[in-house]
Amino acid sequence: MSETILELIGLSKRFGDIVPAEAITLPIGRGEFFTLLGPSGSGKSTILRIVAGLEAPDAGRVAIKGRDMAGVPPWRRHVGMVFQQYANFPHLDVAGNVAYGLRRSGLARDAVEARVAELLELVGLAGFQPRRVTQLSGGEQQRVAIARALAPRPDLLLLDEPLSALDEKIRREMQGELRAIQQSTGTTFVYVTHDQEEALTMSDRIAVLNRGRVVQCDAPETIFRRPRTRFVAEFFRGSNVLAAERRAGAATLALAGTPLPLDAAGAPGSHPLLALRSERVLLGEAAEAAAIRLPAVLEKTTYRGLYSDYRLRLVDGQTLSAAAPHRHDLDDGGNLIIGFAADELVLLEEDEAG
Repeated sequence: MSETILELIGLSKRFGDIVPAEAITLPIGRGEFFTLLGPSGSGKSTILRIVAGLEAPDAGRVAIKGRDMAGVPPWRRHVGMVFQQYANFPHLDVAGNVAYGLRRSGLARDAVEARVAELLELVGLAGFQPRRVTQLSGGEQQRVAIARALAPRPDLLLLDEPLSALDEKIRREMQGELRAIQQSTGTTFVYVTHDQEEALTMSDRIAVLNRGRVVQCDAPETIFRRPRTRFVAEFFRGSNVLAAERRAGAATLALAGTPLPLDAAGAPGSHPLLALRSERVLLGEAAEAAAIRLPAVLEKTTYRGLYSDYRLRLVDGQTLSAAAPHRHDLDDGGNLIIGFAADELVLLEEDEAG
């Protein structure tokens, strides 16, 4: 990681019985696109508001560029913020919205106009200066909000689910554009979302939160392919969680009666949990060369266009899914062999946050 620009140290916050942040410690590097990911109520937005100075922590501290932010008001933190709702000024045109903070800083008029033009070019709205924001689409209004937040060249840009109000097509387009904006400006982005695809698409690192705790913080591919806990595995669609059995008198595990080439040392409980991505499960003849092969019954096939979801039942009654190109030679209710590579199985840790 590059030089740390934002550090959360033992950050905790409580609202009555609700604990949206508990002992959060995270270093975030300069120029990083860092995402806080989790379901509703996991504490993402509360953490962002504490960083912005809109909430005070009960314990712990926030440091920006090595400086403790305790007692520093929001307008002196040199932090920009973009909300889910665009929060543009309806009585101002596009140029007026983007220039609002610059004009309040006393910057010369020519410099303000140049900066506005530069930012509108960056967000794909060149020439939109005289337009009324009320005449823009949702995606265009969010671009204006991003340009306005970037205008003072903040050390950090905090984004609280800024794409969730957009339709799917615009949201997908904006994901790529946001990432391009972040990379071209070098600004550190701290992004909040509950959408797994958004997080995987844009982030350098992702912190997955559950009940106010960070349960895993890693690069997107690591989080997706190597989840640490059941919560993380199940939060990403397409992950199977299966219970294995300890082999009596041996340091190995078995799944549905089949020995697994996994070391059981350190595996929690008598039935340790394993994660297996559905797209890594092979069916029929494709499974013949796999390191691990299991008999199964195909319970249901769901056609989804480019691929189908196959729901399978193992001999011990556990079910799992496989995502694969649609096959006309597999019938629901039929027996087949499934397979996968040994390194596709991930031994999960116990969930600390429940």
